[in-house]
Amino acid sequence: MKVTTFVIKVWRWMSLLLVIGALVWTYSVFPQTVAVDFSETGLAEKYLEKEHIFYIIMGLFLLNNVLITGLARHIPKVDPMHLPILNKRAWSQHREALNEHLTNWLFCLVAVINTIIGFSLFALATVNSQQYKLDVFDFSWLYYVGIGLMVIVFLLPLRLLWAPAPEDKL
Repeated sequence: MKVTTFVIKVWRWMSLLLVIGALVWTYSVFPQTVAVDFSETGLAEKYLEKEHIFYIIMGLFLLNNVLITGLARHIPKVDPMHLPILNKRAWSQHREALNEHLTNWLFCLVAVINTIIGFSLFALATVNSQQYKLDVFDFSWLYYVGIGLMVIVFLLPLRLLWAPAPEDKL
C-alpha cells in the first residue's frame, strides 16, 4: 500500500469519527433553536430547530459516506474505456494504478466533505454557545479552508491527463 493511500484511508476514517463525535456533542449542547444565518453585523437572522440540523447533517453524512464510497468501490469493475479520462488506452494498460488513483480521489473527497461538516458543526455550536464570546466572524477561516480543500481535491484528477509512469523492473 502506498503512503498516499494509507494517509487518505486514515484521514477518511478520522473524518468519519469527527463528524459522528461533532454531531453527538453539538446536539447535546445546542439550544432548542439554533442560529444558522447571520447578518453583516453578526446578528442572527434565521433559526432552525436542533432536530432539523441533526437530520440535515445525517442526510449529508449518509449521502457522502454511502454514495461516494459505494461509487469508489465500483471503480475497479468499470471498463477504463468508459471512464471520463484522457489517455484511456495508456491508463487501461496500468489498471491497478488507475483504480488506486480514482479510488483515492473519491475517498479524499469523502474525507474533505466530512472534515468540513465536522468543523462547521463545532463552529456552529461555539457561535450558539452561552459560554464562549466568539461571534460568526471568528470562524471566517473555515470558509477559506473549506474552499482550499475542495480546490485541492478537484485538482487531484489532473494527474490523469498524463500517461502513467512506467514501472521500474528490478
